[in-house]
Amino acid sequence: MYGHSNGKVNDTVEEFHRNNSFNDLVIDTKKSAEQRQHGTSHKEDADESRLPALEAAYTSILRELGEDAGRQGLLRTPLRAAKAMQFLTKGYHETIEDILNNAIFDEDHDEMVIVKNIDVFSLCEHHLVPFFGKVHIGYIPNKKVVGLSKLARIVEIFSRRLQVQERLTKQIAVGISQALEPKGVAVVIEAAHMCMIMRGVQKMNSRTVTSTMLGVYLEDPKTREEFLALSKSA
Repeated sequence: MYGHSNGKVNDTVEEFHRNNSFNDLVIDTKKSAEQRQHGTSHKEDADESRLPALEAAYTSILRELGEDAGRQGLLRTPLRAAKAMQFLTKGYHETIEDILNNAIFDEDHDEMVIVKNIDVFSLCEHHLVPFFGKVHIGYIPNKKVVGLSKLARIVEIFSRRLQVQERLTKQIAVGISQALEPKGVAVVIEAAHMCMIMRGVQKMNSRTVTSTMLGVYLEDPKTREEFLALSKSA
């Protein structure tokens, strides 16, 4: 049932790359552990060097809002906010190769693997307020499996950026597909958007559901239905 889909999965991934500049999805297998460590150190140094400018920007925002940036409760707020924003966007400096860390294993398993209810938190790029919810991931191995926690870490890489839910869903699916070359990948996200709850239309119970299906999940309705049923079950 799952046999002839790898070519179409690869075509979908290639098309996605032609239309999007997600260079960090590319896994450079020659990159050494020492280089990754150096990259982490460089990232920390870069974050530290940018803190004063971010802190000054938040101070300016507070003043323009009519606040006294020098009062006791706000004295360290600009610095805290700057560090928080760096944490919430740290995915820009991470790659799939970094987090997989040789956690892909040869395994003669060709049935569906699902990890569901992965917590996700991200920032809407339109208003810089959070959206949050659950991610459900399914894939059908092609002689290779990945450590299950790594799927959650892939979600983390792409969610720790300024995002829209539609793009986030596809980035996760394409990233998994590129890393594992499976017979198919399915990703569903259900999230609440604070830009619709705290402001604007202020609809407290609204939820947004997005999905990306690659390979057999796109081609075979029964496989897709199986994933959707299992991801919704208790």
